[in-house]
Amino acid sequence: MKNYLESALAQFRYYKMLGDKSMAQLEDEALFWSAGEEGNSIAVIVKHLWGKMLSRWTDFLTSDGEKEWRNREGEFEADIKDRAELLEKWEAGWACLFAAIDSVEASNYDQVIYIRNQGHTITEAMNRQLCHYAYHVGQMVFLAKMQKGDAWESLSIPRGGSKAYNAEKFAQEKKKAHFTAEYLEKDQDQEK
Repeated sequence: MKNYLESALAQFRYYKMLGDKSMAQLEDEALFWSAGEEGNSIAVIVKHLWGKMLSRWTDFLTSDGEKEWRNREGEFEADIKDRAELLEKWEAGWACLFAAIDSVEASNYDQVIYIRNQGHTITEAMNRQLCHYAYHVGQMVFLAKMQKGDAWESLSIPRGGSKAYNAEKFAQEKKKAHFTAEYLEKDQDQEK
């Protein structure tokens, strides 16, 4: 249980970091751009993730993950006014998620979690959300990269950098570590 929770938390933090770094590369107006009438902007994706996170993770252990108060259709309305509101929603959703995961412990790990009346183990419920968020954060990265073009700063191994990256990795001693650790540590160092 402890290993799974640590691994899942590292993955959630990694995807949050990818979203953070994608949005940070964009001018304000680019956060609200969409590729067409049916396309979602980064702001709309953030609003959807915020609504889903609040619904899924509020009272995670005691109530259905699809809350009566959730307005899923409204999550796709482009009405976020500015970067500040967008980032407020982004941070609120992630804070709710991290607080809920912190409430999981050995005594409640076997509890059944419901989403739309469908029972899940905690592992299943978390995996379901992890995959869904990765899907949407990938969309955010793509939209940001598409808009930045050649000015895009890679969030992973830049093109043409695989050989050097692998050489550096294989020059180190074998060790057990979550693959996200180096990205998250680098991100924390940059924030200091």
